[in-house]
Amino acid sequence: MRTDEIKAVIDQVAALIREHYVFPDVGQAVADRLIADQLAGRYDEFTEPVRLAEQVTTDLQVGNGDKHLRLIHHIDELFEEDEDPVAEEAAWARHVELTAAGMARAERLAGNIGVLAIKPTLYDPKYAGAALAGAMTLLWGTDALLLDLRGCRGGSPEMVALVCSYLLDGEPVHLNDLVTPSTGAVRQHWTVPVSGPRFGGTKPIWVLTSSTTFSGAEELTYNLQQLGRAVVIGERTRGGAHPREGFTVHPHLEASVPIQRALNPISGTNWEGVGISPEVEVDAETAFSEAYRRALEHVIALPVAPGRREVTDEARVAAGLVAVAG
Repeated sequence: MRTDEIKAVIDQVAALIREHYVFPDVGQAVADRLIADQLAGRYDEFTEPVRLAEQVTTDLQVGNGDKHLRLIHHIDELFEEDEDPVAEEAAWARHVELTAAGMARAERLAGNIGVLAIKPTLYDPKYAGAALAGAMTLLWGTDALLLDLRGCRGGSPEMVALVCSYLLDGEPVHLNDLVTPSTGAVRQHWTVPVSGPRFGGTKPIWVLTSSTTFSGAEELTYNLQQLGRAVVIGERTRGGAHPREGFTVHPHLEASVPIQRALNPISGTNWEGVGISPEVEVDAETAFSEAYRRALEHVIALPVAPGRREVTDEARVAAGLVAVAG
């Protein structure tokens, strides 16, 4: 990148932060500091877009720690806004298809335990709703669920609401609000009708987290935790509660600017900067076996009703194997 290209990127990023950042006073201060650093020649040496993105991201987060506030480098060239919406839509749909719409694993484990792993992100229901419906059709009859978000880096609030809808009963439940401080607008998110059977609101759920669980994946975790619907097991999450918007500022650079803040209707707050603390804190690699062990104990303790004998026996065998492996 030439010096004039670097200057153009920094100017655009600063202007976007001034206009859109979730906290206007903080955004103004960040933008002013960014421009001052540019005038001082701080970024002149970063002629590779990836290195410029790294340095600017570090500088943007000084003092505020907002992990959504970033300059993101993309290897593939970005579409300009409204450049070719049909091609952009097709490319995104293809990307979602190649990641199984985020449904990385949907499986019935021994002992009639369901596992649903969502990664790398919670895609919008427009693209991923059918895949989620398919996964839940497979898992709805299991006795307990391990919802694995250890590799999930965020995603769509609408998809968060849809996942929650499968894990609760049919009555509408208020999940989360998204507040835009600059306008005072509040967008409420509630559970929604689903396609196919629900897992429902009574069978136990363990949510598995890691230190990289972030953003929308944190909202999903936090919603279920605050509702008392799930036990969180694993590591404290990364701590990003400010939904962001992306702006192309260079063929390979995207300015990520937080534009809203989450507000949980139960806690009256969110997880920004602090992450979500698990009820059962273990390292991420141990989280699965620990949750599976607890789920098997639950199944073994269920009454042996007609038709359940094989499941109970299966759970006892699996519990013994988990104990030996542990």
